[in-house]
Amino acid sequence: MAYTLAQLPITPRFTRLHSRFWTPTPSTPMPAPHIVALNTALAEQLGIDVENDDELAHYLVGNRLPQDSAPSASVYSGHQFGVNVPQLGDGRALLIAEFTDPNGTHWEMQLKGAGPTPYSRRGDGRAVLRSSIREYLASEALHHLGIPSNRALAIGGSPQTVWRETRETAAVVTRLAPTFVRFGHFEYYFYQGEPERITELADWVITHHYPACQQQTNPYLALLNAVIERTATLIAQWQAVGFCHGVMNTDNMSILGLTIDYGPFGFLDGFDAGHICNHSDDAGRYAYNQQPQIGLWNLHCLAQALLPLVAKDDLLAALGQYQSQFETAFAEQLRGKLGFTRWQEDDWTLVTDLFELMQAAHTDWTIFWRTLSHWVARQNTDELRDLLLDRPAFDQWLARYSERICDDGLSPQQRSQSMLACNPKYILRNHLAQIAIDQAEKGDFSEVDRLFACLCRPFDEQSEYDHYAKLPPSWVKELSVSCSS
Repeated sequence: MAYTLAQLPITPRFTRLHSRFWTPTPSTPMPAPHIVALNTALAEQLGIDVENDDELAHYLVGNRLPQDSAPSASVYSGHQFGVNVPQLGDGRALLIAEFTDPNGTHWEMQLKGAGPTPYSRRGDGRAVLRSSIREYLASEALHHLGIPSNRALAIGGSPQTVWRETRETAAVVTRLAPTFVRFGHFEYYFYQGEPERITELADWVITHHYPACQQQTNPYLALLNAVIERTATLIAQWQAVGFCHGVMNTDNMSILGLTIDYGPFGFLDGFDAGHICNHSDDAGRYAYNQQPQIGLWNLHCLAQALLPLVAKDDLLAALGQYQSQFETAFAEQLRGKLGFTRWQEDDWTLVTDLFELMQAAHTDWTIFWRTLSHWVARQNTDELRDLLLDRPAFDQWLARYSERICDDGLSPQQRSQSMLACNPKYILRNHLAQIAIDQAEKGDFSEVDRLFACLCRPFDEQSEYDHYAKLPPSWVKELSVSCSS
């Protein structure tokens, strides 16, 4: 049975926690709402009928709410650019529903941009159309790349305007995840000196999301171990596809190892290990090559918050496993990208030498890997060499690579197909998102839909979208993405 949003049966779990965790917060109505984008495939998966809902736009901006909905905002803290901020929270996101889909998966549904909350810190609680489109597209792009992410159901729009660097049109993203609990939730109660709340939250997370931890000698240590492994794997996936989050504050880190809080994110175009996608990040704290280490730094903050539950030595021992877990996960990603059937220790040297060649030429990350995937079957060396600056050095590397793949026993066609399934043709490049945003701000949402459709099949050859896979235009260097994005 499919439900409209009005009929959605609410099965609250997070709001059954102590009232210290959340605050009842009404949504703030928006005038003349309309639908900007709608993820009908996700709606069908969730068992939500969006075709027969005449007031759907009102639900997508918070003017109407599901039956029995009791919207709320949660409180948390976090380290922002390395500095502890004692209280943050859902400043523009409202939890409006918790439900179970036809497959038995539990979801929390939030409206992002539905008005001010007690944690808005004097902000208006709104999101703008620009950032809403970026989050909607990126959430689903990463999901279809096989990278854990919150999901995006829709964007609701309105002619209402809000002020950022300039006056912009307001919008609301309907986003979903099994839970939006972050590292910062645990940090808040640690710094508030409320160990009983840390225990309550940890028990809740274990019960609903890590039930296997209940069988361990210390379930709380087992929880940390599980979060460390998921975080290491997530960041390895980011690195492999060239995704830069841009603002890896601890309040933006999911306890489930999901990609959440899409702000100044970006995908690599020309390879630069030190690429900074967030123009607010003057020191490069969250540069591409810093993401693995920042993941560990953030996990240290989470571990500190668990000190009331786990001995310090045990926490440090758990954190000590992160580096090897990240390297193992990254090696597995690289194995697939290079078309190896197994990873060998010497392969690190091969990869390092390749990265140095790509860095020198600022070779387009996505195009190189896709071209290499075709090369193993076609042997069109000139097409591949054209992507590198030092051709003689690359020829030497290619000879070593050719010798290496001969050890694996796959046919060229088999290897090519396996690599094409790991190396996407289509990613959400900043200029593609900007083109869709520019048209949407003029009232034309068709480019959002076209780009979305392409990104849902990132590994497929889609001739109608070939222009999305080309090198970015020169004007992309003028794009500025900051924390307001």
